[in-house]
Amino acid sequence: LEALGAAVQELKPIITHYTRKENQLFPYLEKKNFTGPSRVMWGKHDEVREQFKLFDKASEENNSAQAKKTARVLAGKIKALFFMEEKILFPNAKRLLSEADWAEIRKGEDAIGFAWIRPGAEYDPILVKSEKTSMYANFDKAVSSLTEKTEVENPLSLINLDVGKLPLEVLNLILTSLPVDFSFVDADDKVLYYSDNPHRVFPRSPGVIGRDVRNCHPHKSVETVEKILDSFKKKEKTDASFWLELNGKFIYITYKPIYNKAGEYLGTLEMSMDATEIRSLEGRRTLLDW
Repeated sequence: LEALGAAVQELKPIITHYTRKENQLFPYLEKKNFTGPSRVMWGKHDEVREQFKLFDKASEENNSAQAKKTARVLAGKIKALFFMEEKILFPNAKRLLSEADWAEIRKGEDAIGFAWIRPGAEYDPILVKSEKTSMYANFDKAVSSLTEKTEVENPLSLINLDVGKLPLEVLNLILTSLPVDFSFVDADDKVLYYSDNPHRVFPRSPGVIGRDVRNCHPHKSVETVEKILDSFKKKEKTDASFWLELNGKFIYITYKPIYNKAGEYLGTLEMSMDATEIRSLEGRRTLLDW
């Protein structure tokens, strides 16, 4: 059981591979109206995630028979996903996505991380032109050139708020310094913004911007997402909250509708936080302890 457990743990980084697909590749395929992976493969990813949890539980209980059975199911599901990737997902991605698309995808990959191998700095030889005709010698330069913005906001420009003003740079730093992750979905259910906090509760990458929020969740959760959004648009509810245990942490998630002064629905704000420490507090602290 110990050897099997070690092998399964070595396989666990494949979850990062799946998260990269969900947050980086799928959004760009959706823009090409290729939505099958978002609707089908994400669910298959979750089945693998569930098998890892079941294996860990069997191992903790020292249930060798159940652990071996779960490991076989896990291996089968991963093999099935390999087949779907190699025969359907990746061939279609290569056919549908442009060099600029791949460059955008690469630029956002660090936000998710990598499974086993981190790519080097050189531009992918499949994407780059021949050395004689290529404009690019280095991958990072290629990415920057293909994805650079034509307009750059002045970080010192002031943003008028209801009370006072803040420089754009300061406002952004405040949002990313708060112990809460923010995401905002507009009235058309498209993701407009997320706070790029150093330690996010859930992974996000730039590929999510402009994505239909339904595609940001596994298929089994879409009905709940639609119910929340519909109730907010109809002004039937003013919030929706959830909490769960995840990797030893107590996670609190809440959704709130945003309306303008005329009462028009502008979108939904999602807030997530690791509330483990807050939940454990007792008594009181009224003096500085450092």
